[in-house]
Amino acid sequence: MSKKYLDKYEYKTLRELIETSTQKHPHENAFILKHKVSKDEINYEEITYQRFLEEIHNFGTALIKQGFKGKRIAVIGKNSYEWALTYFTVQCGVGIIVPLDKGLPVDEIEYSLVKSKADVIIFDNEYIDAMNHIKEKGTTSLKKYICMKEEESWNELEANTNQKSITKFETIADYISLGASELRKGNHDFLNAEIDPDSMSLILFTSGTTSLAKAVMLTQTNILNSCNGVSRIIDVTPKDTTLAILPFHHTFGALSLMYFLAGGSCTVFCDGLRHIQENLVEYNVTAFICVPLLLEAMHKKIMTKIEKTGKTKKVNFAIKLSQFLLKFKIDIRRMLFSEIIENLGGLRMAISGASALDRKVEEDFNNFGILTAQGYGLTETAPVLTGPILNGHKIGSAGTAIPHVELKIDNPDEKGIGEIIARGPNVMLGYYENEEATNEVIIDGWFHTGDLGYLDEEGWLFITGRKKNVIVLKNGKNVFPEELEVCVNKLPYVTESMVFGFPKDDDLMVSAKIVYDTKAFDSSLSEEQIKEKIWEDIKKLNQSFPKYKHIKNLIITEEPMIKTTTAKIKRNEELKKILKNVKK
Repeated sequence: MSKKYLDKYEYKTLRELIETSTQKHPHENAFILKHKVSKDEINYEEITYQRFLEEIHNFGTALIKQGFKGKRIAVIGKNSYEWALTYFTVQCGVGIIVPLDKGLPVDEIEYSLVKSKADVIIFDNEYIDAMNHIKEKGTTSLKKYICMKEEESWNELEANTNQKSITKFETIADYISLGASELRKGNHDFLNAEIDPDSMSLILFTSGTTSLAKAVMLTQTNILNSCNGVSRIIDVTPKDTTLAILPFHHTFGALSLMYFLAGGSCTVFCDGLRHIQENLVEYNVTAFICVPLLLEAMHKKIMTKIEKTGKTKKVNFAIKLSQFLLKFKIDIRRMLFSEIIENLGGLRMAISGASALDRKVEEDFNNFGILTAQGYGLTETAPVLTGPILNGHKIGSAGTAIPHVELKIDNPDEKGIGEIIARGPNVMLGYYENEEATNEVIIDGWFHTGDLGYLDEEGWLFITGRKKNVIVLKNGKNVFPEELEVCVNKLPYVTESMVFGFPKDDDLMVSAKIVYDTKAFDSSLSEEQIKEKIWEDIKKLNQSFPKYKHIKNLIITEEPMIKTTTAKIKRNEELKKILKNVKK
């Protein structure tokens, strides 16, 4: 199979990326910010590429002026313009960025700061109390605390109290003002700073409990190989607007940020997961990168509405008609399904990653005329390894290797399934201060992902599961939980599920924990009656599986499972919870 790539320049540094985008699109909007003035009044602030670059220059100049050249600068907070400004500023000539998970409790934030030896932390206003606590404890090497915005309550607190313990932190605005003043005086230390793209520029903790998580060391060569690779297979332009859904502290979220900036597109911010659909319409969002959970939830709403309005036959006929016409290169999908597309703000593209996307969801969105495809990668690979081929992909596949990346299947079984291993310029330097763990995953230049899958004859990657999640039964059979979860999640009342091996005697029993939607059942039913109804459906599903894959144990709950900030279920923590409840 011959691959075709877009003819795109490959950036060496983030400074080169943002300077080039600004030269091409100085007056296009890089960001649009929403400000709620009152209950009924909303203002929208437009940040052009020119302004973004100027503020990077100002902020960077001030940080170097304050003595932080080459230092480690942590950042924590929800997705925001200030977060993006911090990320680019630090890597465009200041030092090493340390993004922290916004969901961490204060003790784990403190641990991360100690572990990474951070010198500065830039934080969202909601972390003011946490920063005061960390500052008072004095266990970190932090020399400066910078708040993202001015806190309106500080002046009021100072005026109405005699407490001397109130800390009024410096803000990004203070630094931008200082940097602008320094630039006017001719201070070009930041503008002239040399950037080595092959030295560590990013320390990022893998998901999970931070005290157990490893710190990944990445370079700008690493992260830009992913960005350049995705840019060469899927095009975005200044006509595109993206909704920043994935958290920026995650490599996939950060990739989304730089990828759309490289394309001259505009980034907007969602008001929360419940408001995504209205935000899509509000900003006329054309493209986004997300996790499967979001697309699956959107799909469920769309299909439920189609069924309730009695349009199922009409939609199925329209799909068959459009598929027939596509054979003659006549594409009328977006016309046939204009109502669905309008309800999604005019969406044209959705790229999913982090875990497997339901095949039916991917199929339907593409049938509606919304390019929907999967990519694959890990934090340690900065993060992208695979993506769809330009103007084409195979449903159910995670794509093919992006430019400059090699993929292999290590120790495949009779079905060709084995561990996915990769090598290329996006593979991390290693785990910070953990040579042993680094040597366990990087062997002879190949990174061992811990994921299982196979490559078809054309090089398309199909992921079957996570190596450590595989349920190995006493009879030697392997059960891939993800494979069964896709089927369980199709049940209309299931919001999420986890298949796992429950210890029984000296073997494992294939089990499922299901979070169900209470609105899907009659309110008069008891939990036991609901469980009986779910069991009936599980038994029907079992009939389509080989006997050794049959789910034999069921746990149901209304309570959402413990998840990472990219919506992955924390299986180990969930399993501990299950076993703890059994012991009780």
